Amino acid sequence: MNAHEKFSAALAANPLVAILRGLQPGEAPAIGQALAASGWLLIEVPLNSPDPLRSIAALAQACPDALVGAGTVLQARQVREVHAAGGQLVVAPNFSPEVVHEAVRLGMVCLPGVFTATEAFAALAAGAAGLKLFPAEMIPPAAVKALRAVLPPQALLLPVGGIGPGNMAAYLAAGANGFGIGSALYKPGMHADEVRRAALDFKAACAGTIRA
Repeated sequence: MNAHEKFSAALAANPLVAILRGLQPGEAPAIGQALAASGWLLIEVPLNSPDPLRSIAALAQACPDALVGAGTVLQARQVREVHAAGGQLVVAPNFSPEVVHEAVRLGMVCLPGVFTATEAFAALAAGAAGLKLFPAEMIPPAAVKALRAVLPPQALLLPVGGIGPGNMAAYLAAGANGFGIGSALYKPGMHADEVRRAALDFKAACAGTIRA
């Protein structure tokens, strides 16, 4: 299964991306396995974490069924470094054509951050696999609905920032396809069992929202 097939399967099973900011390489396998066992198969380690490439390599080895990669990817050089570490996913807070083009060249899944319709259309034209709507605190469900009305129907929209069980339903009703979850799921120093419990709670909340 290539990266894009893995992405589609993971998103269909559980449309939540784990953002492990601050993860230490030594704890990466246990945290990753706790997430994978909870049905979370989309995992990113932001590059402003301690030794992120080692964590990405450890996660990719410990969780072969998961799509593992990096967040806060700002340069094409970093895309290549993530790829060399075994990562298949590139997430950014912004849209950089160079980052998207390099990820596409390497066969990786790229989710650039966008805030406006102009950025969204440009990112899709560059080859983005989906769009990270960031920061979601400033992109309410009404804005997602407006974007959804003009973007191609197959465009994947994933709000990130301030997402919790209480506001998932409104975003999904507006046309969101999934979410990125950060500090509400994982904070530095959390034990794998704590992460597993939070992961199961979020997954249940999202699944219940979708069913409703």
